[in-house]
Formats: sequence, C-alpha cells, structure tokens
Amino acid sequence: MRHQAKGRKLGRKTDLRRALRKSLMEGLVEHGKINTTEAKAKEIRPRIEKLVSKARTDTLANRRLLARHLSSKSVKKMMGNIGPKYAERKGGYTRIVKMGTRKGDASPMATIEFV
Repeated sequence: MRHQAKGRKLGRKTDLRRALRKSLMEGLVEHGKINTTEAKAKEIRPRIEKLVSKARTDTLANRRLLARHLSSKSVKKMMGNIGPKYAERKGGYTRIVKMGTRKGDASPMATIEFV
C-alpha cells in the first residue's frame, strides 16, 4: 500500500530519477517551456513553483536553496529574470497544456511553461 507516499517513480531508480528532475527543471528555466510526458510535467510542477517562490526575493539563503536543485547558470536566470517577473503574483507560475499522445508508445504528452 502506498499510504502517504508522494512522488512518482517514473520507471527509474532514485539517482536517475533525481537527475531527470534536475535536467527537466533546468530545461524549463533555460527555455521557458518544454515538451515532456504528463507524468514528468506533473512531477516537476510543484518543485519548480517552490523554487520560483524562493527566487522572488534575492537573498543569499534563497540563492543557496536554489543552487541545491539547479545549476549556477539556472540560478542566475531564476534570480535575475524569472523571480522578479512574478514578484506580485501569489502562485501558479506554471501551466501544463496536454498535447495528445506520442506516436511511438502512446504516452500522454504535455507542455509545461511559465505563465
């Protein structure tokens, strides 16, 4: 039974799952939107929203918290561009748009982007 178990396994072991999440979040920060499966998009959404909330105020502590999850290039972009953009917004920084199914394996695809 999975009582109170949070997160998706995404068919990967722990280290690979962590690396996948990091690369997806960095891709989203770098490009502003990414196409991926619905499960992966739903998995990174709460994590990236929490990071954007931290990026709204530029303090050393918040930079270090972001650096735990993103590369230094992505941290600079979050603190310089993305955080101040959402300074007045209370939440809901991302949107997931369903795109249909993938041709090869019929996985439900989605686009996750900043609002």
